[in-house]
Amino acid sequence: MDFYGFYTGKIFDAYQYLGAHTEKEGVTFRTFAPAASRVALIGEFNEWEEWEMQQVSDGNFWEIRVPGAREGMMYKYRIYSRTGSWTDHCDPFGFGMELRPNSASIIRDMNSFRFHDKEWMKSRSDCREKPLNIYEIHFGSFKKPSEEPDAWYTYEEMADILIPYLRENGYNYLEIMPLNEYPCDESWGYQSTGFFSPTSRYGTADQLKAFIDACHRNRIGVIMDFVPVHFAVDGYALANYDGTPLYEYPNSAVGVSEWGSCNFMHSRGEVRSFLQSCANYWLNEFHIDGLRMDAISRAIYWQGDPARGVNSNAVEFLQFMNEGLKTLHPSAILAAEDSTSFPKVTEPVSCGGLGFDYKWDMGWMNDTLDYFRTAPEYRSRDYHKLTFSMMYYYNDRFLLPLSHDEVVHGKATILQKMSGNYDDKFPQCRAFYMYMYAHPGKKLNFMGNEIGQLREWDEKREQDWLLLDYPIHSGFARFMKELNRLYLKHPAFWEKDYEHKGFRWIDCHQEASCVYVFERTAEKERILALFNFSEQEQSYDLKPEKNCRLKELFNSDLDIYGGKQNRNQAAVFTAEKGESISLTLLPYSGIYYFLEGPEHPV
Repeated sequence: MDFYGFYTGKIFDAYQYLGAHTEKEGVTFRTFAPAASRVALIGEFNEWEEWEMQQVSDGNFWEIRVPGAREGMMYKYRIYSRTGSWTDHCDPFGFGMELRPNSASIIRDMNSFRFHDKEWMKSRSDCREKPLNIYEIHFGSFKKPSEEPDAWYTYEEMADILIPYLRENGYNYLEIMPLNEYPCDESWGYQSTGFFSPTSRYGTADQLKAFIDACHRNRIGVIMDFVPVHFAVDGYALANYDGTPLYEYPNSAVGVSEWGSCNFMHSRGEVRSFLQSCANYWLNEFHIDGLRMDAISRAIYWQGDPARGVNSNAVEFLQFMNEGLKTLHPSAILAAEDSTSFPKVTEPVSCGGLGFDYKWDMGWMNDTLDYFRTAPEYRSRDYHKLTFSMMYYYNDRFLLPLSHDEVVHGKATILQKMSGNYDDKFPQCRAFYMYMYAHPGKKLNFMGNEIGQLREWDEKREQDWLLLDYPIHSGFARFMKELNRLYLKHPAFWEKDYEHKGFRWIDCHQEASCVYVFERTAEKERILALFNFSEQEQSYDLKPEKNCRLKELFNSDLDIYGGKQNRNQAAVFTAEKGESISLTLLPYSGIYYFLEGPEHPV
């Protein structure tokens, strides 16, 4: 390892030196504990008795070779502070770990699995000019083998369950909430104790690799949530690792996050090297296709509060890490969960940006959901909540998220958020999703949203698949499936997502009627999107500037989706220059039309 690079926060491969590494005969264990007075190794191979580790390099690293250790055995480091007290720690760079409440690390051979995804890895991209339709899941509650809280399918079993579902339903990327090891189920993986350890809830590192390999062989990309801002307070993990705050701030004013966890001290080179190496580890060793980085606002600003100022050290860390990851993995996706207005989040570092590929558009999400929560009679007042997103849209490359955070803790599910009674919610939700998929930006939808889930997400229960036995839910699920497939098929929805010429308002001043009309454009097709978000039927006159022909492509109100229209043949309208096309828009409805004719816009 480049020790100078480690101390100065420049390296991305610390995991190749630190941790437990299998060899032809035995295992070599190394850990970084500069303030420790002694470090001993305990494990299955020595009956959990202390074996003294030796100081190596500059004395800050500790090492021991154990001929009798082998893959699958458990171990810990007993770290003595300078006061003589000791704590048994899991390995910060450990590649496997026990299931809570146990906390031992597990030896894993990281060189035993062979991927068969060469074609995928060669052809994948960051999808800037391609469709990106992400299905977000919590791995343990998509489906469960039984109702027992600790009953989970393994990584390999989930490949047989999840991959056919994704293909059938039109999702080309999967985003998984953190798969690092974590002790508290309710943290969903966002408070980690094993940053390099795939959670043993679902199996081993090799089993996770097999799952990702199967996804790739089915043309499905895999993004994982990564948490570079904070970590769990559990004493056996990173907290006070060598008897001192090695990874965290010594001052609780900035060292404790709003979730009660420990904030990483990004000014320390060793911490930067740890996190950079971890991000590279998932991309390199597991062939993960992208990282969605959690709580980036808490790295940009001290405690996430703009009033407290920019944390320049953390910003520099993000820039260096992102630039390095994109050099190592140019086709991998780096996405930021960031709700702030901090500039240039998705600009290259060379241009002063943070170097992310995408930024979650939290403003779009909040404004749009607020609009649909509002009773129809007040939507005229809030009309421009749906136009505001395009005022700032080109400032960054945005991704439109409807994530797990929007369906928990009293927030209600996406379907429940729609205004009105049970029957009114479904047509509104269909129109809402048509608006989302026509709006510029890549897409993300959390599991259960696509079947009209009515119960808030609970990590201990699987999704309510029994809802599909009810016609109104099965119709909604069919609608979502066909909308997803439509999105993947038609370049107008994604080819020019981040170019001004890819989107144009046709009419965004129908405040009284709550009608919206806009056009999406690709090199070889144009699609017109019309929406009526009022509870009244509306007549709308479309006035083309030149001859044109409209052919209906998709309609949210068809009876096969639970709507009222029975149409066996798509509607077609033609008009010459100066003529109007009179369109009838039913309540809570959306319609896509192919726009055929001269290149001159409507």
